[in-house]
Formats: sequence, structure tokens, C-alpha cells
Amino acid sequence: MTVASLPLVALTRDDLPIDTVELARFMVGKYLVHDLPEGRLSGRIVETEAYPLGDSTSHAFAGRRPHNGSMFLARGHAYVRLTYGLSYMLNMSSELEDIGAGILIRAVEPLEGVSAMQARRPGIKLLDLARGPGRLTMAFAIGPSFDGVDLCTGRGLWIGTTRTDKAQQREVAATKRIGLSREMHRLLRFYEAGSPFVSGPRKLLTGFVAGDDAGK
Repeated sequence: MTVASLPLVALTRDDLPIDTVELARFMVGKYLVHDLPEGRLSGRIVETEAYPLGDSTSHAFAGRRPHNGSMFLARGHAYVRLTYGLSYMLNMSSELEDIGAGILIRAVEPLEGVSAMQARRPGIKLLDLARGPGRLTMAFAIGPSFDGVDLCTGRGLWIGTTRTDKAQQREVAATKRIGLSREMHRLLRFYEAGSPFVSGPRKLLTGFVAGDDAGK
């Protein structure tokens, strides 16, 4: 069954947990949507990472700056940042307004608009179209102009769910984050267990079911 046969509804800000780690876990199994003039791009979010308060690897750790202001917006706003001078990455603010924290959308299972995604990433197989944060933004046509965009409007670039979301929800597991030089021991990367669209080395996927102790 594809998302095209399931009516999508936008997530409201009130739907989003007011806690970075909880939000990262919550967003696994939800949908990323980009409505373009030529049609809709959508996919199921299968992997996220949390960058909570006090995390030294967070772009908000040193306080509010011109480049990271979107992380201090109310939860549910996009924070798009060029990383290592190579790829844009889609993050989402995750706390109350003026509190800097966020989650990274790491991987998506493409559902709608696959041919348009493949046109942006020619020669790439379906499995790898959006398996990783840099690949994801290329496939979904997300760039710096989306920094600060409200993802809870149901228009343009937005996040959604289905009316049958609970029935469709699969097991969410937690593991260590990747691509960092410190604080890598914390279980702050959440993923849909068993999904082939999750990024990174398979040996790092612990299979640890995400519970209240995730993030410690």
C-alpha cells in the first residue's frame, strides 16, 4: 500500500511532543511532504537523530546566532544547514520558542514522486534516493530557502500522518548517532526496525527498542 492511497493530514504543533528526544522518536513513521507545481513528493520518515538541550554537538549549544536562529523557533520549524560545505540537511526545531534544540531527519522511504526524485538524482536506485540526510534533501528539492519554514501548515514543505497511523506504525529502535566526534555513546538515533531505507552501517543498528531510557 502506498501513501497515495492513504489520506495524509498535516501534523499540528500541538501534535508534536515538547521534548527533543520524544519528538525524534515520534517522527519515525510520519511523512515528509513537498508539494511542488509539478506534483507531490512524499515519503515515510524511517530515521531521525535528536540534538537535545545541553548536547555539545548541537548547532544551538553555543547559543542563538544568525545562522542557527531557526533552531530557537517553536517546535515544528525547518532548520536547513549546509554541512561540511557539501550537503544541505533538514532539521526541525523541537522545543518551545526561544529554546534551541532540534532533530535531524536522516532517512525517508520514497513513496510519491519517485520519478521526479530520480530525475534529481539520476542513476540512483530507489533504496538510496533518500537514505541519508544529504541524499534526502537533494531528492526532495530542499535547499537553504526552506530554513525557518513552518512544517505544520500542510502547504509547500510539511510533515504529516495518516488517519491509520497507529495501525501502520512499526517498531521504533534506538542506537548511537553517527558522523560525530563526541557524545556518540548516547542512544539518540531512532529508526524503523527492519527498514532497508535506514542509513549508515547495518552493524550499528542495535535493535534496542526505543523506550524511556533512550538518550541516556
